[in-house]
Amino acid sequence: MKCSRCKKDAIYFQRQSGQYYCGEHFNSYFVKKFMRGIREDKLIKKDEKIAVAVSGGKDSLTLAFLLKKLQARYPFEMEAIIVDEGISRYRHHTLNAAKNQLEKLGIDYHIETFKDNFGKTLDSFVENNKENACSTCGVLRRYILNKKARELSCTKLATGHNLDDEDQSVIMNLIRGDVIRFSRGQNYYKKISDKFVERIKPLRYFLEKEIVIFALNNKLTFDSSECPYALYAMRGEVGKFLDRMEEVRPTTKYSLLSGYDKILPALNQCFIPESIGVCEICGEPTMDGTCMRCKILEK
Repeated sequence: MKCSRCKKDAIYFQRQSGQYYCGEHFNSYFVKKFMRGIREDKLIKKDEKIAVAVSGGKDSLTLAFLLKKLQARYPFEMEAIIVDEGISRYRHHTLNAAKNQLEKLGIDYHIETFKDNFGKTLDSFVENNKENACSTCGVLRRYILNKKARELSCTKLATGHNLDDEDQSVIMNLIRGDVIRFSRGQNYYKKISDKFVERIKPLRYFLEKEIVIFALNNKLTFDSSECPYALYAMRGEVGKFLDRMEEVRPTTKYSLLSGYDKILPALNQCFIPESIGVCEICGEPTMDGTCMRCKILEK
């Protein structure tokens, strides 16, 4: 098929708009949408310092690439944080991809490991209970990212979550009955602790497949291997369900996120407290007396 704008060979068909895109016009569409999202949601202001969480996969490296482009338009500082969880036969490859691409982009980075921060790798934490790998990893990674971003005096922490990720989280939190996580969401946050670095998700309006195409189209070096613990996660099953829904009912993923965003401010005000205390063990912010990080370490 041919591009709807210039009649060159198309590399992508966008079902919701009926448009075909060649490589050049797909890049133009993607970058314009990204910049518009930054501007309309007021995600980054001039002279801020942004920490970008980089794993070595397509999403985080695409985000780093686009933020580097954004720096050319107006000034802000940026540093990357890479978390090495200690996953054998997997993390080594993603670390190399992250470091190589960040060095090409000229972005300074910091590597934080589970071993240095908690005394054990993720493999050791879940050696006898692999089903808990993703929840354990999520808690500890978020802890490191927030703490390191704060130590770097960053005003925002940018993550590479895409539209598929966001929709999956909405459904998963509903299934679990986790009202707090369901209400906390996305690019809308109530300020409840000075120790929390505000999170932004500039790619949350892009389909995962669009990010793959953009990364390949711009020759970004990324690792596409899957974490060995992913097969134990609910996220994969929920993702397959949403893919099936999107196939038979195009725009399902966009509609789900759009509807969620409309009710999110009300949920945030109803279920999220005005302020929270700190963990009695480590001093990091928590809604409980002991944070989840310390509960995991105690076990």
